[in-house]
Amino acid sequence: MPIPGRCTPAIRRLAVIVPALLVCFLPVAASAQISLSTAVDLAEKSSPSVRAAEANLRKAVAATEEARDVYIPNLVAGGSPGYFYGFPMGYPSLFNLQSSSIVLSFSQPDYIRAARAAVNSATMNLKDVRQQVALDAALDYVELDHDLQEIAALDQEKSFASTLVSIEEDRVQSGVDPRVSQLQAELTAAQADEKRIHLENDADEMRQKIADLTGLPGGSLTTVSGSIPAAPGFSSNADGDSIARSPALEAAEASAQSKLYQAFGDARQNYRPLAVFGGQYSRFAQFNNYTEYFQHFQYNNFGAGLQITFPLFDAARRAKARESAADAKAARAQAQQTRITLSEQDLVARRTILELQADQRVADLQSQLAQEQLKTIDSQLANGSGSPNAAPISPVTAQKAHIDEREKYEDLLDTNFSLMKVELNLLRMTGQIDDWARSNLH
Repeated sequence: MPIPGRCTPAIRRLAVIVPALLVCFLPVAASAQISLSTAVDLAEKSSPSVRAAEANLRKAVAATEEARDVYIPNLVAGGSPGYFYGFPMGYPSLFNLQSSSIVLSFSQPDYIRAARAAVNSATMNLKDVRQQVALDAALDYVELDHDLQEIAALDQEKSFASTLVSIEEDRVQSGVDPRVSQLQAELTAAQADEKRIHLENDADEMRQKIADLTGLPGGSLTTVSGSIPAAPGFSSNADGDSIARSPALEAAEASAQSKLYQAFGDARQNYRPLAVFGGQYSRFAQFNNYTEYFQHFQYNNFGAGLQITFPLFDAARRAKARESAADAKAARAQAQQTRITLSEQDLVARRTILELQADQRVADLQSQLAQEQLKTIDSQLANGSGSPNAAPISPVTAQKAHIDEREKYEDLLDTNFSLMKVELNLLRMTGQIDDWARSNLH
């Protein structure tokens, strides 16, 4: 039996093992990696905009069922018990059942078509909202990945710049180089520090944005570069087919179609008959004095029939028809404007991509050139120039070559990111951003 106040050997072993396990797992918890597809999935599940669009879709589906179900007879139960003295002034019943439904309506088929088109519009709007959420998550993710890559390159550049500063300090003290050389080296190091601070701030901002979108803690988020798919190639010419597939345009056109059907239905409310079926069963009370005033009175009563109406003149309905027609014209004009705006944005994006691809090619060649020059300088520094008359490569030249190579690589990262942003926006316009974000899963 353990002695009170003293630890058993098992407890002492746990006291050593548990902190060790916590120390082992602490670095894992401190840095959370997340793939692009996971970030997009979580953002779409957490987005209030997506939830609102889903609710609007459910509402549109319910409205379609409501418009269609008017042909299905309803059934209402009720009662109005009461007592009369003298001649009965009404028909109080202990229990009654009533049923009614539309049998013939020239407007209702158009209302059903309008509701179905509204469902299509809500479906496309939901897809469009998801595309926007996917774009927001993808842009933040790609920017964070760019920031982390450039910070790593800047750390290498800062290491070379610090070495250059140390070399220049020795050379200035020895009287080999002027003071201005040391100041230039210190300026290069300071500029690397300045750029790194900006990138760190931007990376923290992107982490917070991703955290807000996904619901994850943002302080330790890091990216998986391999989860970012390559952007598909785009031609420089505007593609009308891709614009036609835009969820925003499809939603606008479906909304215009819905309002057009609604206008048709409202216009046919006038000068066309409406037939409604009705039926009722009532059970009258025996304690009232019906038998004293009605011959052959029946306590059980049932009736059924059709009610047919011809709206010969109804000013309110005619005004409603004009209102619906105006809404339909406005929706059609809005859909046309959406198409024009998307076409213009598509053209601008494709031209911008063409320019950025040229910039990317230049930046890539400059980076490759800097790498080859660095290889040559490192080889000469290690093995000599191979020519007895050539001046030897100094450590200053070598460090400057390393710095220049890192700067050219950072310029390439910036150009790649600028191109990716435009390509992602074009994918969003053409309704492909969601599929692109998940393409690496296949």
